[in-house]
Amino acid sequence: MKKHSVNVVIIGAGTAGLAAYRAVKTAGMQVVLVEGGVFGTTCARVGCMPSKLLIAAAESAHEINRWNRFGLKWEGKLKVDGHAVMERVRRERDRFVGFVLDSVSGIPEEELLRGRAVFENDHCLNVGEHARVEFDQAVIATGSSPYIPPLLRNLGDRLVVNDDIFEWETLPRSVAVFGLGVIGLELGQALHRLGVRVRFFSRGTTFGNLSDPEIRQAALEAFKAELAIEEDCVVENAVSTEDNVIIYYRNSHGVEHEERFEYVFAATGRRPNVDSLGLRETSLKLDGVGVPFFNLQTGQCNQSHVFIAGDATGELPLLHEAADEGRIAGENAARFPNVLKFFRRTPLNVVFSDPGLAVVGTRYADLCERSFVTGSVSFEDQGRSRIILKNQGRLNVYVDRIKGRILGAEMVGPAAEHLGHLLAWAVQDGMTVSSALEKPFYHPVVEEGLRTALRDAYTKLSV
Repeated sequence: MKKHSVNVVIIGAGTAGLAAYRAVKTAGMQVVLVEGGVFGTTCARVGCMPSKLLIAAAESAHEINRWNRFGLKWEGKLKVDGHAVMERVRRERDRFVGFVLDSVSGIPEEELLRGRAVFENDHCLNVGEHARVEFDQAVIATGSSPYIPPLLRNLGDRLVVNDDIFEWETLPRSVAVFGLGVIGLELGQALHRLGVRVRFFSRGTTFGNLSDPEIRQAALEAFKAELAIEEDCVVENAVSTEDNVIIYYRNSHGVEHEERFEYVFAATGRRPNVDSLGLRETSLKLDGVGVPFFNLQTGQCNQSHVFIAGDATGELPLLHEAADEGRIAGENAARFPNVLKFFRRTPLNVVFSDPGLAVVGTRYADLCERSFVTGSVSFEDQGRSRIILKNQGRLNVYVDRIKGRILGAEMVGPAAEHLGHLLAWAVQDGMTVSSALEKPFYHPVVEEGLRTALRDAYTKLSV
């Protein structure tokens, strides 16, 4: 077994791990990067990039279905070539992954170890059976993996997660989607628009990333107009056969149903990859799922020499957050024990569905102890939204009642990714409603809907 002695060991070569590695290298410290899986990052390989490729194909196909509402006629019939769709997804996915692999290939051989890392004690870990690393500080950046509910674990090859979908050579005939979170909504709607028969199964109040009941209800109404959603149903059994899966369930009215699907897609959340790290051999205090308690502004675990970043925290599974957290963890690991609290950007979470979802700044659910007003707009009669036939949804902007500052927002509607960015910048800059209303708004644009919500909030502040 080869022995290594370094200042910092980084476990995981994804977005967070690579950011931490660069930070440690910049500080001039000795470092090794350990990776037990494939290189390429979750985002590039099975996350944000391949999912948007599938969504782009679905959006193009769906546009034809809206032509008649514009008064346009086409006598032909759209044919979705599943093989061609998935071939492009994989080709472009591999291109994005290639960029990441190019960056990894530049890491010196002596600083990159392949294998599963397991802590032996607070300052030593083993990598497989071939390497032993003694370290001063460590960064845990092991990412996350899909969570499979017990009910679905015996479905064999008929069960897929998002990682599997992008390996399909063609599109299936039917898919049962479990979960109305971000991944389920994005990929489930995309499959539906590409001609796959899709039904969503959900239990509880989760809908994308929303916490505002009013916005959630508006989203549910918009999506139910297009998609088959069994909200708050009880799935009693799922049985795999040679050709399909039979789902036995009772809908929200208690009526029993039986339906067959070619595949079941488990979009039921992700769990941090910490179970196999041997963290119980260390002095770190762990939460109920085995993640060390940590400080979000420093990445430091339990005031110790160990830091954590990215999806492994279980907090903000987003690429830009993982990159920031990796850099913060890496810099603090390199400068330990002189740990600094770093500035964190305004939270921004977008779902690339249609209509889109966005949560910005302080969520509705986290405003319970704040004195605030809500400025609202419905996109149903918003000018530009009606022109482009995207007039669904609602935006709620939360404003501090005393100072008039914009605290956050939740929305379902058109241009969510763009309105979300505008609001995130406004929140981060401490903008007030009155100063935001002084900014230019062109006509006719969807952003005028934001102005309507701000005006509504301004009126309520004057009461």
